[in-house]
Parts: sequence; structure tokens; C-alpha cells
Amino acid sequence: MKISDFQSKDVINIVDGKKLGHVSDLELDLRQGRIDAIVVPSYGRFFGMFSGGADMVIPWRNIVKIGADVVLVRIDETKGYRPEDEENQMR
Repeated sequence: MKISDFQSKDVINIVDGKKLGHVSDLELDLRQGRIDAIVVPSYGRFFGMFSGGADMVIPWRNIVKIGADVVLVRIDETKGYRPEDEENQMR
């Protein structure tokens, strides 16, 4: 699968059914040779411009299924996801 294949798929949160957007980038672990996370731009962003919000970084473990047209993810809204939370857990 190519990164361009990911970028054409909608990202949907299965917890609430919301469309989060499209994959804009991947975070890679080059030492391990794996994908660590997908990056979805915040709403209102248009070709990388016009957005004050941060991108949503979704860890690979939160991906439930990669289908032909969509990537299904599990993001618990009550808990939310902040990248710094994960960094603190690793210490």
C-alpha cells in the first residue's frame, strides 16, 4: 500500500461515527520499520493553510480497520487524545 492510497481514504471514528478527515501524513519509526501513527489535519485546514488548530495524531494501535474507502479508528471522546499523554506514559 502506498501513502497516496491512505490519503484518499476518509478517517472515521467508530465511537461516535464522526468523519475526522483524510490522512495527511504518517509518523514512521525508521529503526523498527513500522508506522507509528497517522496524521489527520484539523477541521478548517485547506491544503495546509488557514488553520489555527493542531493536527490530530492517531496512534497506529487506535486503527481498527483499513478498508477500501475508509480508515476506521477508535478515539474515545471522553478521554481524548493528546500526544504528550503518551510521552509521559513512556517515561
